[in-house]
Amino acid sequence: MRIVVEHDLEIPVRDGVLLTADLYRPDTADPVPVLVRRTPYGRSGPPGGASVDGLRLVRSGYALLVQDVRGRFGSGGDFDPYWHEAADGADTVAWAVSQPWCDGSAGLFGRSYEAMAALLAAAERPPGLGAVVPHVAGSGFDEGWTRQGGAFQLGFVLYWVLYDLLLEGAGLSAAERAEVAGAVDRIDELYRDPAAAADLLDRLAPYYRRWREHPSGDPYWLRAAPRAAYPAIDVPVLHLTGWYDIFLAGALENYRGIRECGNRTCLVVGPWSHCITGGIFPQRRYGLAADEAELDVTALHLEHFDRHLRRSGEGPDRRDPVRLFLTGADSWRTFPDWPVPGTEELVLHLDGRRLTAGPAPARAGADRIRHDPADPVPTTGGATALPGQFTGGDCGPLDQREVERRPDVLCFTGEPLGAPLTVVGDTVLTVYVTPDAAGADVTAKLVDVHPGGRAELLCDGVRRLAAGPDGVGAAGETGGPVEVTVAVGAVGHVFRAGHRIRLEVAASNAPRFDVHPPALAHHTVHHGGDHPSRLLLPRLPGA
Repeated sequence: MRIVVEHDLEIPVRDGVLLTADLYRPDTADPVPVLVRRTPYGRSGPPGGASVDGLRLVRSGYALLVQDVRGRFGSGGDFDPYWHEAADGADTVAWAVSQPWCDGSAGLFGRSYEAMAALLAAAERPPGLGAVVPHVAGSGFDEGWTRQGGAFQLGFVLYWVLYDLLLEGAGLSAAERAEVAGAVDRIDELYRDPAAAADLLDRLAPYYRRWREHPSGDPYWLRAAPRAAYPAIDVPVLHLTGWYDIFLAGALENYRGIRECGNRTCLVVGPWSHCITGGIFPQRRYGLAADEAELDVTALHLEHFDRHLRRSGEGPDRRDPVRLFLTGADSWRTFPDWPVPGTEELVLHLDGRRLTAGPAPARAGADRIRHDPADPVPTTGGATALPGQFTGGDCGPLDQREVERRPDVLCFTGEPLGAPLTVVGDTVLTVYVTPDAAGADVTAKLVDVHPGGRAELLCDGVRRLAAGPDGVGAAGETGGPVEVTVAVGAVGHVFRAGHRIRLEVAASNAPRFDVHPPALAHHTVHHGGDHPSRLLLPRLPGA
């Protein structure tokens, strides 16, 4: 099929700003549905983005409109991440469905920033919108994007702003661009001393300071929060994400929140990080079936749009709406919902340096952690998006043994399993901590320990405790422990027979999270007795 391409279309939005787009459409006189992808990363790349074959969408009978968001590359206005995406996206859809080449129906799709922008626009209910496919989307711009558990996601956010938002498309002068390139080249130094980038960011990306100044939950963030608009999203949504994606929790929240509002929604979770989609990490291969290309992500988009824009298929879709790749078993499974029905809570108590099932241990114990901001626990894998994202060297299921040798990392390990154990869902740590009066971070990792000793990271999380006297950290002044809940992360994993479950607890994970507090501190982790610290795992019986 011949494809007609129109470059540099100018699309007006409600405040008069012109946004620039390229249009790809089948060479036909018949009007067709339009699929809209709005990006801050430049429309000159592959028209479907990193994971979707855009020309295949067009050859399948769709028009594809790829637009630079406000203030980026060819579009007018000033760029302020996410602040205009709801209105601009809705106006773009309304414009597109009114064109003679469109049959009046539209879909929104995209990856990462583009995906959350699509959800924000969908909540505006633009005319003609019939379906959305957000790929690795967040559920808000505060918790889950700039922050996690109250900690600032320094490793990702600083690099994202410098490399992805400033180096290209920001209209910088040659001198400014050289200054940004220099900052990118010394990113490890800036991770150790983020204040050294303050002047540069204040001049070229003033929004960065606003993100730091507004805590999670502040009304400031509501303008860019899909989670606040779930009832308004009334079109079918297909969510795609990965177990090691930095926005996994947001994608799962989007699925559940939209579904609970009565909307049709589906979910696919693969063994992927934000930028590693082939199922192959430096220390782990999940097999050919794990590859996005083998799964055929483009076909998933087409199936979703065909069903809801072209009304293809006979009657309602009665297939299970949730498809998960279970690591450990390294195979795909379908389920009727998320959280997966039928799971049971498996409680593993911290008992000395062990993890034990059954009643809480009667004997009390405690471990002291020394927190040194000059020597924080280094980030080693997990749901990260750091500079190594291009090779995958810094993310995913990395071996934790080197980190576990540090004296400021506590390891609690279960006995070898006598039979496989399937864990599917959100894992949670409830732990009693006496934090330093200066405040504390409590970090946790869930690890699969192989018979040969390899300690494979499955998921990790953090919870920030504020400094006294007004924050939780004030308990440290009186010596009293506080109960802390850490969302360790979601998994779909099979611990094989002979493997062991391990929990790591520490006070930092840098540079993934900014270091807190910035001074030498000491925290005490309590377990047993009156302080039954425990790890909660959603076990799937008979799986």
